[in-house]
Amino acid sequence: MSESPAKCLLDCRLVIVTGKGGCGKTTVAAAVALGAAERGLRVALVEMGRDEHLHGLIKPGSAPVGYEGRELSPSLRVFHIDPFAALAEYLGLQIGMQSLVKKSLNQPAFKQLLAAAPGWRELITLGKIGHIENFGRDEGRLTYDLIVVDAPASGHGLTFLDVPRVVQSAIKTGPLQRRARDVETLIQDPERTRLLPVSLAEELPVRETAELIGRVRNDIGTPLDRVVVNRVLPCPFPRDLPRNSDGSDNFESRLETLPRNTELGCLPSPQVLATCSARQRARFELNDHYVRELANRVDLPLVRIGEVPGGIERRSDLLLLAEQLFSQPKAHARNGNLQDEASSQ
Repeated sequence: MSESPAKCLLDCRLVIVTGKGGCGKTTVAAAVALGAAERGLRVALVEMGRDEHLHGLIKPGSAPVGYEGRELSPSLRVFHIDPFAALAEYLGLQIGMQSLVKKSLNQPAFKQLLAAAPGWRELITLGKIGHIENFGRDEGRLTYDLIVVDAPASGHGLTFLDVPRVVQSAIKTGPLQRRARDVETLIQDPERTRLLPVSLAEELPVRETAELIGRVRNDIGTPLDRVVVNRVLPCPFPRDLPRNSDGSDNFESRLETLPRNTELGCLPSPQVLATCSARQRARFELNDHYVRELANRVDLPLVRIGEVPGGIERRSDLLLLAEQLFSQPKAHARNGNLQDEASSQ
């Protein structure tokens, strides 16, 4: 079962953040990790992929953290998992000849062979995440209370999560099979793990998020309990705006009825304001339509994050975002008018 009762993200051991590229998943992962560390948890924040971005969000101007990672904030260590380095570490532990393994893996021909082999990057990366999750277990006190993973974008993220199952179906015994089994147990554990999809209230992100959640439910089983909808536009009109005589709240129609020579001080003419108002209303209504469509398609509570003018630039911006992410998710009102939605924000 992938459905689990909603719980505070701070009560998880592993939070895997994914979503369509450009939806803000890296920023959400950084906010969860930094917010948890600010609340006294010992946090590991894990980044994947070729380039590093998290260090610039957590501590602007800092140098990349590399494979070994570095503490960028009190109680927060950031790692960048390179699959070749993770493979070298794993084989070195298995074989006991670390220097020989590294030399072999650095050979161009061997790297080309590995580059053509499917699945191993995802499995070895998940294995490294499982290793980080186990830090300190032998000593009786885990090193990290929470591990936050900035996972690959939706399409690759499905492959990333599904690899342990594929490996176990192909390999029936041995250390690789055991590693795949342990990783699959971790990412399917409703007590320890949550998958946190991030979307935008736009057509393609909504479609891709719904497909991701469908695949996770049917094939993978990673626990889900909410979806983050990023950069949601606020209602551009006051909730208590007086109604027109026909019962509508169309602000621009009132502006258009004003004489063209009406003076509004430093403001543009009523007709220009009416055009701007109509455009803002159309943008909001389209945005609101896709929020509702996502709620209907995934049948999960949504955490709506408002648009931040200028984007997330400071540590304080991340902490404000974390406050919203840690709030208890609420079921989205699928019916109701725009004013009702505006009052719930």
